[in-house]
Amino acid sequence: MSTTVPGPDGRPRCRWCAAAPEFFAYHDSEWGFPVGDDRRLFEKLCLEGFQSGLSWRTILAKRENFRAAFEGFDFERIAAFTQADVERLMTNVGIVRHRGKIEAVVNNARRLRELVEREGSLAAYVWSFEPSSDECAPPQTASSSRASVALSKDLKKRGWSFVGPTTVYSFMQAMGLINDHVEECAVHGAVERARAEFQRPRRVAA
Repeated sequence: MSTTVPGPDGRPRCRWCAAAPEFFAYHDSEWGFPVGDDRRLFEKLCLEGFQSGLSWRTILAKRENFRAAFEGFDFERIAAFTQADVERLMTNVGIVRHRGKIEAVVNNARRLRELVEREGSLAAYVWSFEPSSDECAPPQTASSSRASVALSKDLKKRGWSFVGPTTVYSFMQAMGLINDHVEECAVHGAVERARAEFQRPRRVAA
């Protein structure tokens, strides 16, 4: 079976784009490009948690609703949410109304506040788990890795929830910690160049 499908311009894209028309734009402009912004990183970790047991198409379709519901994923604001806010979100038909996942976002925002105090930024912390190229499996042949297991384990030790190794691996794929575009994909090279030019943030000295 081919690892690619033709994109709107006729050039090859990763095969998973065929699952939904809206995936092409997400694949071409976001997936795999390195991210160093704390808010975007936190948003993606939260949305990957919401995706657990669901499809990314469902989450992507509701992404703007999630952003509105969770204050643009400003973790300082979310950390101040109360139980009343959780109950309010449970009535929001625009998002996934799963109490455990909603409560996880609030909890993780509080844990992120603690992490930033210790590490300097979420970006510096996350990127310290970037695997070397020889640690990476061939593109789209794995659902977890040694790096995702290590990051998941450390986040859980810090009190985070809904951050299992598979969820974290999907996060690492999407945020550019690995280039998981197949080599035949028209976007593979652009992601590789972006990763080469990306300035990795550094954790603060202990």
